[in-house]
Amino acid sequence: MPDVKKHTIATAANAALRRSLAERPDVIVYGEDIALPGGVFGVTKGLHSEFGNRVFDTPISESAILGTATGAAMMGMRPIVEIMWSDFLFVAFDQIINQLSNVRYLSRGAVAAPVVIRTQQGMSPGACAQHSQSIEALLLHVPGIRVAMPATPQDAYDILLSAVWSDDPTVVIENRTLYHGARVEVTVDGAIMPPGKAVVVRPGTDLTLVTWGAMRHVAVEASESLASSGIGVEVIDARWLSPFDYDTVVASASRTGRLVVLHEATKTGGFAAEVILGVLERGVRFAQVPLRITTPDVRIPAAESMMSSLRPSATSVAHAIETYLGA
Repeated sequence: MPDVKKHTIATAANAALRRSLAERPDVIVYGEDIALPGGVFGVTKGLHSEFGNRVFDTPISESAILGTATGAAMMGMRPIVEIMWSDFLFVAFDQIINQLSNVRYLSRGAVAAPVVIRTQQGMSPGACAQHSQSIEALLLHVPGIRVAMPATPQDAYDILLSAVWSDDPTVVIENRTLYHGARVEVTVDGAIMPPGKAVVVRPGTDLTLVTWGAMRHVAVEASESLASSGIGVEVIDARWLSPFDYDTVVASASRTGRLVVLHEATKTGGFAAEVILGVLERGVRFAQVPLRITTPDVRIPAAESMMSSLRPSATSVAHAIETYLGA
């Protein structure tokens, strides 16, 4: 029988870290305030007491965290490092873009750098402009980096394990607004899955709605609202943005003839445009021009009322789809 336990996203990620440390002696876990304090969101709670110096705190220096992780990985370790807020990755872009992504290529495959970077992003009250950015598109522009965005406890568990077992440097972007939601059943002894598979969350025949991260839940709520009006929306959670599962999206869009891509990130240069073009390049014939639903191209305000008016909601997504369909 499968080993099933109830977890939130935060505790599911903790369980995946614990399993990685228990099963792989080459795994180390470190970052700012992740050992003794247990992480700013409690995700690494208890790991230091169980695994000792393999889980440790660092100075406040993202470039040092990523630089040492790159070197440790090249020497045979599997570092899992936490960058407390995704916005803080910018000061370590040299280590990610010029070092991590290039190690295998520059060594002609002789050396790999299997670093896992855990971080979190998303709009939340009071996070303000410097802590509310969605940065996945910046990372996706860099060949050699894998990127995943889980939205459920099971995916938080499975995706983190996939990243740890992968030989590619991988950024796992969690969402702080989802960490401490409801506890649901999670299978914790399953096989390690390879990266890169989307999931059809809700079937539908009229339109394909592709999303990832926290917007998965917005998309499902919007699709349930639209169903009462007779509009069948097929919701796909991409989960992995690199590698991206075009097969699942193309199969769905070919059936429905319509494609909408939803993300929390701002519009210009967002990954939605790349998904739409990628589907078009694969020969899908649409009944309508595809649609992007995103946050506008603005800085994110601190006031919750202003922030909420910018972030896509189930109501605004349902309205945008109704307008798109002329319903």
